[in-house]
Amino acid sequence: MRNVVLVVLDTARAASTGQKTTPTLTQLADEGTAFDNAFATAPWTLPSHASMFTGTYPSEHGTHGGHTYLDEALRTLPEAFADAGYETVGVSNNTWITEEFGFDRGFDELRKGWQYIQSDADMGAVVRGEDLREKLQATRRRLFDGNPMVNTANILYSELLQPTGDDGADRSTAWIADWLTARDDDQPFFLFCNYIEPHVEYDPPKAHAEQFLPEGASYEEAAAIRQDPRAYDCEDYELSDREFALLRGLYRAELAYVDDKLGELRTALEDAGTWDETLFVVCGDHGEHIGEHGFFGHQYNLYDTLLNVPLVVHGGPFTGGGQRPDLVQLLDLPATLLETVDIDDSALREQGSSRSMHPDSTSKPRDAVFAEYVAPQPSIDRLEARFGDIPDRVRAFDRRLRAVRTAKYKYVRSDDGFERLHDIETDPLEHTDIAAEESAQVRTLRNRLEERFEPLSDAGTTDDVAMREGTKERLADLGYL
Repeated sequence: MRNVVLVVLDTARAASTGQKTTPTLTQLADEGTAFDNAFATAPWTLPSHASMFTGTYPSEHGTHGGHTYLDEALRTLPEAFADAGYETVGVSNNTWITEEFGFDRGFDELRKGWQYIQSDADMGAVVRGEDLREKLQATRRRLFDGNPMVNTANILYSELLQPTGDDGADRSTAWIADWLTARDDDQPFFLFCNYIEPHVEYDPPKAHAEQFLPEGASYEEAAAIRQDPRAYDCEDYELSDREFALLRGLYRAELAYVDDKLGELRTALEDAGTWDETLFVVCGDHGEHIGEHGFFGHQYNLYDTLLNVPLVVHGGPFTGGGQRPDLVQLLDLPATLLETVDIDDSALREQGSSRSMHPDSTSKPRDAVFAEYVAPQPSIDRLEARFGDIPDRVRAFDRRLRAVRTAKYKYVRSDDGFERLHDIETDPLEHTDIAAEESAQVRTLRNRLEERFEPLSDAGTTDDVAMREGTKERLADLGYL
């Protein structure tokens, strides 16, 4: 394979994907390889992406709610591709995955998908004169390269008149298509793209929403529901079963919408003549609770609802690979991608726990996967500052969690002594805690965690990164602050 494309469908949980919601992804799975038991290392964006980029677990890469910056000492996947001679381009629609939090290393360009709608100045930074001139010159080139009338219409559509309900996917896909058309074909490329639409707030186009709402429900009724996960957690308001059903409809509609953009991205690669020589990878970075286990959003716990994500690989040795039931982790992507395109980067390979999923790999298959929740985000202090007195249930979430999952059992332990055990074969939704009845199994899996990680009490945190005001506002809109 010559090129690599890594697409993250932000907040996509495996259980909500399928032929109805994500037909493009399903087709890719039918033609390529689908990993039915793929798991994130963390239940939210920042630590999960850090694991994908470095092949390390959250307590190892240290990027989490208590320290929101990717350590410069860590080797990253884009750096490995860049040093191997690849053109490296990223398009992120999630505020966490930007240069502000250390994710630009190795990218020739890491583009913020909202940058033409919300400028760097709006984000709280000062736009230097040369930066502004460069942007104006780039826009001028787009206007007058080819048919100015057509180009003007395209720019107005993609940068000013994006479809209602779109949070950057349409504009990002259009930009990637333009980039593919204009680029130099002599150099292979690594392209990363994060589509954020399935993330709160769920605001799909009306036409998509109406396909997934419960019978008798209107788009207006669903759109009027308050979507504030942290306020819900803190009992600032309540949601009924019907309201959660409506929210689940909006969420599935968001998946369907972003799946359409995934199809357009594939078409852009085909039109550019690069599809047949591209390894195309699509995954979720974490899942979502929409009423399950009494939660809304993706914080404070390690249920499979948050950890089991879609993962499909298409191209090269993965073409026609069918469905694979083996346990894999998103941190296995670095070893997999590098082996598939024959890049030997010892620094990246040796710093972490990445195991190649290449069908001919000699890597030992996993008999267990692990996940961590190193520090709450937002912190309990932030919740108290916003809501005042918070429920004891939420206060109890001020703890570190680790989980180990085998094909049969799932064990979760916290630094305050909490633990639970589920038989995944008979209780896949993790409703029944059998820790008291299966003490021997608890000891076995507790030992697995202790063998794999440092003691929970040693997983300390440091200060947050100082953020721009615009960044804080955008993260607050996403429910993180």
